[in-house]
Amino acid sequence: MTDKELKKLKDDLWHSADMLRASAHLAANKYGQPILGLIFLRYADILYKQHKQEIESKFEKLKGTRMEKTIREIAIETCGFYLPPCAYFDDINNAPDDASKATLVKNAMQAIEDNNEKMDGVLPKEVYGQLVPEEEPELLSKIIRVFKDIPENIGIDLFGEIYEYFLGNFALQEGKDGGTFYTPATVVRYMVEVLQPTSGDKMFLDPACGSGGMFVQAARYMHSHNASQTDMMKFRCYGVEKEPDTVKLAKMNLLLNNVRGSIIEANSFYSDPHNAVGRFDYVMANPPFNVDEVVYERVKDDRRFNTYGIPKNKSKKVKGDKKETVPNANYLWISYFASALNDNGKAALVMANSASDAGNSEYEIRKKLIEEGVISQMVTLPSNMFSSVTLPATLWFFDKAKIRSERKNEILFIDARNIFTQVDRAHRKFSDEQIKNLGIITSLYKGDTQAYTDLLSEYKQALDSAPETSVDKEEKTKSYFQQQIDWLTECFPEGKYRDVIGLCKVAKLSGEDGIKEQDYSLNAGRYVGVVIADDGMTEQEFKDVMLDLNRQFTELNDEAIDLEKQIVENMEILLGAKCE
Repeated sequence: MTDKELKKLKDDLWHSADMLRASAHLAANKYGQPILGLIFLRYADILYKQHKQEIESKFEKLKGTRMEKTIREIAIETCGFYLPPCAYFDDINNAPDDASKATLVKNAMQAIEDNNEKMDGVLPKEVYGQLVPEEEPELLSKIIRVFKDIPENIGIDLFGEIYEYFLGNFALQEGKDGGTFYTPATVVRYMVEVLQPTSGDKMFLDPACGSGGMFVQAARYMHSHNASQTDMMKFRCYGVEKEPDTVKLAKMNLLLNNVRGSIIEANSFYSDPHNAVGRFDYVMANPPFNVDEVVYERVKDDRRFNTYGIPKNKSKKVKGDKKETVPNANYLWISYFASALNDNGKAALVMANSASDAGNSEYEIRKKLIEEGVISQMVTLPSNMFSSVTLPATLWFFDKAKIRSERKNEILFIDARNIFTQVDRAHRKFSDEQIKNLGIITSLYKGDTQAYTDLLSEYKQALDSAPETSVDKEEKTKSYFQQQIDWLTECFPEGKYRDVIGLCKVAKLSGEDGIKEQDYSLNAGRYVGVVIADDGMTEQEFKDVMLDLNRQFTELNDEAIDLEKQIVENMEILLGAKCE
């Protein structure tokens, strides 16, 4: 399936949600449950059909022998789950277009849960009765027919993309609440591009996992970098999520993307179900920002949080019976991610911009992390990248191996605030090429010049093979890839890392303009600087112009004050009374 065909399929499927908005008796924030459930049902049907002949062949071969197994046992060994006959999508689709179809769907999902322990309680079974309203009982049948259009030869990875597409769209529809379970895929892809996770016997933690997007994108990265199926089976994901409905989304997402792991329903501040300290190869998360109700007594002795220090209020006074709370939980998360890593572990996390310069006890935690050498990279994101956060956020990257390297006392800063693709008035994303371009900065910093050469070759090949079906389209494509080539060669003309004003800077711990001199700030703007357009002026001429503009501004201010006084005097004369 081509990219164009996949996009059309996604768009066609999304229209099924429009049917719900028009006719179903559902609250606006509940459209996602039945749709995602039907995507899962269709996925299960297609995947099972792809393995059914193999399953039945194994069953017949073992039948009557000492090794005899049930169809269910063989199916779980072969494709990871068993699909009972009552859950076959064709049978449900071909049933009468009336209210009984909701019962068929419910029974199908119940049977899947009954026969697959890891799916127990995950599927949305009860909601389908609301999709057969009295005035339009055939509504559910219409939606089911839409999902029947998914071709049966579709790859499982593409099916996962469809699920992610729906998750992202539902997050946009739900606004702030939707953003709590979904981190935009392009942000996560960039985080993964920097981490470059390897497959094999690796452990991956997300203590605020939402719908599991971090796990999925990491797995896709490994697939695209030729990870073997055997290695992928060793890769294990461990998630924690406190919202029950979101736990269900995450479990479906992992199964749809063939990612192995465990999602636990818990509050990460007060529960450590995966025994996290020093255990994980990778940690990725987009935790909730600025949580201020975490009880201090319940976290102060927890090694996940106190290894680098617990955020503490200046004043110890607490009114009434109210328990002392942590002033801001941002640094609880930051400490958690650092302490969960093993000696060679890496982490990537989304954090509020304010954390980069936070003072008081947070300052001391940040100072310790910097001086220990844990922090490898800081990236300031553009605004409006998240459905739930309008202000820019920052990506923090940790690398425990850096502590023992020559780069211990330096940090790579990237200011990506001006690198984005506008989706609509209120939302932005990274394009594929923007992800690759930002990722190449990290690769070059690590000395991987081959990655730069390969990317440049990729863009030149795309430029040479631009489509010829439309002159306008061809010119647009050629211009686009020429822009990518120009960006790479202008920023890094020798194919090696260098500091680029307004984009990236390697800051040392000590020395002029160093991290210590900047009072341990992790704000990329303090180090990267700002590009001033070349207007042909010398430095002295620029200063003279700015001084003249400031003089003009002062004169205008003085005139405004005189005018204000004159207006007041005129009003007093007109009204015959003093204006207060």
